[in-house]
Amino acid sequence: MNWSDESFLISKNRYGENSLIAELYSKDHGKISGIIFGGTSKKIKNYLQIGNKLHVNYSSKNENRIGYFKIEILNAYSPLYFDHKQKLSCITTATNLIKILTADSQANNKVYDLINSLFLILKDEDWLKRYIFWELELLKLLGYDLELENLVEKDIVENETVYYASSSSEKKYVPNFLIEKDLKVDDVKTLLSGLKLVGDYLDKTILKPNNLNYPNSRLLFINSFK
Repeated sequence: MNWSDESFLISKNRYGENSLIAELYSKDHGKISGIIFGGTSKKIKNYLQIGNKLHVNYSSKNENRIGYFKIEILNAYSPLYFDHKQKLSCITTATNLIKILTADSQANNKVYDLINSLFLILKDEDWLKRYIFWELELLKLLGYDLELENLVEKDIVENETVYYASSSSEKKYVPNFLIEKDLKVDDVKTLLSGLKLVGDYLDKTILKPNNLNYPNSRLLFINSFK
């Protein structure tokens, strides 16, 4: 089996002395694993950064054996943020979610386009707020729409609007910007509360039922703001 495609590097691990086993999310073939011979060499290791966009030639003798990648760089996105710890951590978190939540060899152009949009979001002044909605859109595309607008109730407390979701055991407040999406948010704590709410939903609804661990990269991302 042989094909060519464009893709994003979402994970890599050393294999032998000078090679890597990499996972790519490709436009027409979805998430694919393969070996990159010489992946640790000076010639190519510098552009094998998580999140970078690559052109890939893939070859495999059969579907039951891991294949091989030959790659060329298309866009080196990650190095743009080597001096911005939080944005670099955001890239790692986003690609790790793609790795965990998507199935092997199942193309989804909307997910691929969403990865593309991540690097436009990071240029924006309100990038953290937009990233939270990026995660929500990813979950929606994969069949886990949180549908907050249909879950929350509205109240007025000290002349201010508050939103909350109730259950038999708890009453959870929802940051206003997740409902009023055009609301400008300058407070990082408010944004982190939104990020935590999405994370709680991810853990309770998707990860734990599938015996998956909460990604450490996301915890590190949140902690980078503290």
